[in-house]
Amino acid sequence: MYFFLSNLSLIDIGHTTVFVPKLLVNYVSAKDSICFACCITQYFFYFLFGITEFFIISLISLDRYIAICHPLRYGTIMISGVCLKLAIASWFGGFFCLLYTTIKVPNLPFCTSNIINHFFCDSGPVLQVAGGDIQVIEALGFLITVLVVMSSMLFTLISYLFIISTILRMPSTSGQWRAFSTCASHLIVVTILYGSVFFVYLRPTFKNSSFSKMKSVSLVSAIVVPVLNPFIYTIRNHEVKEAVWKTLRKKTPGFPKI
Repeated sequence: MYFFLSNLSLIDIGHTTVFVPKLLVNYVSAKDSICFACCITQYFFYFLFGITEFFIISLISLDRYIAICHPLRYGTIMISGVCLKLAIASWFGGFFCLLYTTIKVPNLPFCTSNIINHFFCDSGPVLQVAGGDIQVIEALGFLITVLVVMSSMLFTLISYLFIISTILRMPSTSGQWRAFSTCASHLIVVTILYGSVFFVYLRPTFKNSSFSKMKSVSLVSAIVVPVLNPFIYTIRNHEVKEAVWKTLRKKTPGFPKI
């Protein structure tokens, strides 16, 4: 679990680093501009981290399923080599999903407008100002979104149906509570993430879309979720909380003990 969470942390750092520094620079300098190469780079890495995040979240669901439904076999199934291969497959999956669109988008004729109705180079606003035929890119992007998001959500849903079924059959109430508490953090993140992505990206065309409301929802998936993830995943973790308290006690004389 901690190995997959470290991958998720890396994704969250990359996700926000892709556009937040540039957003702050534009805000301080009062120049709302970005070079074309930087825009395409931002476009690619934003979706690379985004798609990979869904794969990693699915792997966390798999990890929780095996830990709760097959606890005696967990140590022999989720060995380090298997976890490493699954994580590498997730990153390569995100890369190959974006390969075609990343090659095609820079070659589109951007001759109608150079104003993007967004705070970063998202796919919808970029394609909205692009000229030429973008139907294939839109169709492929929509198909990839549906396949990645829906398959990840379906996999997570099935995993948790088995998990809930196993928890309900546990004879001990305390055991049920401990098993559920290990999954509650993941469920919170999944609910927020899928809800925002459904609203923003599951639409077949961007050409005539209005992005005024979408910008607010994009803040949830692009900034709020990465910021909340460390707190959501560690608030129920006794070892993490104990480590934080020990650090505070060392640095702050007279800090109360727990």
